[in-house]
Parts: sequence; C-alpha cells; structure tokens
Amino acid sequence: MAAPQHSQANEDRPFNNLLRRLSEADYRLIEPCLIAITAESDDLLYNPGDNVETVHFPCAASLTSFLVPNEDGRDAETILVGREGAVGGIVSHGFLPAYTRITVKVGGPFVRLRIAALEAAQAKSQSLRNLFSRYADCMLAQVFQSTACNAIHSIEQRTAKWILAARERTDSDLVPLTHEQLSTMLGVGRSYASRVIQTFKAEGVLETRRGAILVRNREALTARACLCNDAVKSHFEEVLRGVYPTEDAPPAQEAVAPAK
Repeated sequence: MAAPQHSQANEDRPFNNLLRRLSEADYRLIEPCLIAITAESDDLLYNPGDNVETVHFPCAASLTSFLVPNEDGRDAETILVGREGAVGGIVSHGFLPAYTRITVKVGGPFVRLRIAALEAAQAKSQSLRNLFSRYADCMLAQVFQSTACNAIHSIEQRTAKWILAARERTDSDLVPLTHEQLSTMLGVGRSYASRVIQTFKAEGVLETRRGAILVRNREALTARACLCNDAVKSHFEEVLRGVYPTEDAPPAQEAVAPAK
C-alpha cells in the first residue's frame, strides 16, 4: 500500500499518523465524531474486562502502553503505542471486553472515537476497513516481536530497545520514563532496571533527570539494543508505509489535536 501524498488537508488533521493516512473520503466519514481531549500520564484507559466502547488515538508525543496483570500483582508491559496508531477495538464488532490494562504513558493530546461511529464508517467504506485491519496486523506483529524479545534478549538489550522506542514516538532525547516505569516495561524489579541505567550512565550513554531519562549518545544506545524495533518498523513499512514515526517527521510538540 503506497504512502499517501502529503497535503494541507492532512496537516490540518490531528497529529496522528493513522488518521493522516486515511483518504479524504474516509476521514470525512469519521471527522464529525472525533473528540479532542488532553490526557495525563498514568491515566487509565481500560482495565481487563472493561467493555471497549472507544478508540483512543494518541497525538503528537502522547504515548500509551498495554500492560498484562499477573498473579503476583505486577503488570508486564507488552507494547507501546504512540501517534502511529490507536488503542481499543480497532477491528472488532459488538461487545468487546478488554484483555489488558491500557494506560497513558506520556500525557498529551488524544482524539477519541466511539466504536459505534467507527463501525458505521467501516460499513460504508472497504478502504477504511482495510486500513484498520492492516494496522491491527502491525499491532499483532509488535506483540509477537515483544514475546520473542522477552524470551531471548538480555535486560540491557531490552532496556536500550524500550528507551529508543519511546524516544522515536516522543521526538525528544529527554524521554519521560522513571526507573519504576522502565522496570514495568522490562518485567523486572526496579533494582535491576536501576543497575542497567547506572551502567549506561557510567558509559556516557544516558543521564537521568527527575522523572526522565536523557539520551546522550543515541548511536551507542542503538548499538546496545536488540533489533526488535527495526523488525517492527520494517513490517510497518511493508503494511502501512509512512505510519511509523521517523526522524524526518515534524516536531511532535508543534502539533495539537483540534478542538471539538
């Protein structure tokens, strides 16, 4: 599927790459139903078992995460979703209970769309159905890759991977991740995550700030990461070219969701 031509009409849309990937006709089907909001970090979007009635599109540098609760009380992070996509009921129809906990990792602008409105639009447009099905395939690829990554790669490799994944979606070397959040993403205790961060700091790769991690040497961090991010990006490019965030994208802080 070829990438769409950039136009002023696309630039006037919310800064969400999936919404900007829609054709003009498909976007017009859902545009009246889009609701702009601002979410705060750690806001809860869904708990396991909740009825999924709304799709949430992160915009600009906003970031969400999928967490799977475990019997010991800890949550294990599976994937991050930023402006390249959406969370909640992408292709399903009717009653859909959430399987994971979905939270806001980095607060900022979002656009919401009721599932009923999306289903009504999809009923009118095969191309709209196709695009969301393709995105669902990309999400599944992320889950598969995350499963493999957790099984075979070291904590150091996974730490570098997660920080780079967050950096790509926030367009900033100052990544708003705490040690606690990073340990959740890695599925390890906070002390393990802190030791890895201290090692990276000693090597001049990272610095820590209050509630954030500053990437000092992106090339060195990339060299320490596994190739899982690259595999996911490659699949995105095959299935939905131009949707995954890139280095030449407009600065995320310049874009906000339109008022409704």
